Amino acid sequence: MSMTPMSPMSDVGIEEVRENSTWYLMIGIVLAILGVLAIGAAALVTGGVIIAVGVMILLAGVLQAGHAFMRKKWKGFFLDLIVGLVYAAIGVLCLIHPFAAAAAITLLIAISLILGGIFRIAAAFAVRPPHWLLVLINGAVGLLLGVLIAAQWPFSGVWVIGLFVGIDLVFSGMSLIFLSISVGQMTPAPAGDSEVAAS
Repeated sequence: MSMTPMSPMSDVGIEEVRENSTWYLMIGIVLAILGVLAIGAAALVTGGVIIAVGVMILLAGVLQAGHAFMRKKWKGFFLDLIVGLVYAAIGVLCLIHPFAAAAAITLLIAISLILGGIFRIAAAFAVRPPHWLLVLINGAVGLLLGVLIAAQWPFSGVWVIGLFVGIDLVFSGMSLIFLSISVGQMTPAPAGDSEVAAS
C-alpha cells in the first residue's frame, strides 16, 4: 500500500480544510491581530472579560433562584435558592468591582502557576520522564511566571487576564495560519490510495 503525505490526516477532515484554506488563513490573521491588540490593551480586555463573566454568573444565579421558586415544594428549595443568590451576588460584585474580581482571579492564577511549576520541577528530578529536561524547563517557567505575577499583585490583576487572552488569541491565530499554509503545500492522495487506506 503506497502512502502519500495526505493519508495520515485524511480521516480528520483535511480535505475540508484544504477547500476552505483561504478562510482559515483569514480567520487566523484576524485572531492574531486581535491578540496583538488585546496584549496592547490588556487592562481593557481584563475589564471586559470580568464584566462578561460577571454577566454570565449573574444570569446563572437568577436562573438558579428562579428554578428554586418554580420547585418550592421539593426539599432542595433552600439549597437551590442559596446557591442562586450566591451566584447572583458574585456576578453583581464582578460587575461593580471588575478589577477587584480580576485581582482575586489573578492571585489564583499565580498560586496555580507556582504550585504547578514546583510539581513539574520535582517530577522532572524524581521521575526523570522522557524529555525530562523539557518538563524541568516548563516547570521553571511556570514557577517564574507565578512568582512574578504574585510579586506584582494586586497590580498584576489589571493586566494578567487580558495578557493571557491576547497570547491565546495570537497562538490560536498562528495555528490556523500554519494549518492553512501546510495544507496548501500537501499533495492530495489519489482516489485509489484513499480507498485502500480506508479498507
